[in-house]
Amino acid sequence: MKIGLFGGTFDPIHWGHLRSAEEVREAFSLDRLLFVPTSIPPHKRAVPTSPARDRVKMVRLAIAKNPGFRLSSVEISRPGKSYSIDTVRHFARKCSGKNSLYFVLGLDAFREIGSWKDYRDLFPLSHWIVTSRPGSGGALSLGRMPVAVKNLFCYDKKKRAYRHQSGTYLFFLKISDIGISSSEIRNRVSRGRSIRYLVPLEVESYIRKRGLYQARQEGR
Repeated sequence: MKIGLFGGTFDPIHWGHLRSAEEVREAFSLDRLLFVPTSIPPHKRAVPTSPARDRVKMVRLAIAKNPGFRLSSVEISRPGKSYSIDTVRHFARKCSGKNSLYFVLGLDAFREIGSWKDYRDLFPLSHWIVTSRPGSGGALSLGRMPVAVKNLFCYDKKKRAYRHQSGTYLFFLKISDIGISSSEIRNRVSRGRSIRYLVPLEVESYIRKRGLYQARQEGR
């Protein structure tokens, strides 16, 4: 099986997350794409997150009708900060060579890869799929890769991807530009504005029922 790992705070999950995940799943013929909500995101210390149970429930509601999507609570269940290296190692041990892992992240996050814990140890454990961001223009060239990783890869013309020294691959995927952000949604809720068509109806109803984001005021 080909399994994708898609992490994030998902506070809340929205149509941009879901459409991006579906385009990744389709482009790489993934058998399963796992949404992995973070517990304590190490790179977002200044922004408080909603309780884990609420974020998990919203993800569960949002993906319920897609048989290719699954929820993993591995990071929520693990104490301490949610480091990607721990998560990928967890799934690499579970796969035991039988399945192929694909770690999915956005271009903005990839550009910060040099600040991640044990980031060099991540690449031999799974393939990587880096998705474009709205207005980013799509794929990067090797020369424009983050300095921290550019010397670890070489371009493979047949695969149209970058090959790591370990044999795994790094792919860049241009996806639909959907300019929705979770912070924008939280701001709209806090100001009493509509979030219809920004999130699935089930998620909108859950936010209203739980009274989430009512007192939160944030920048984009």
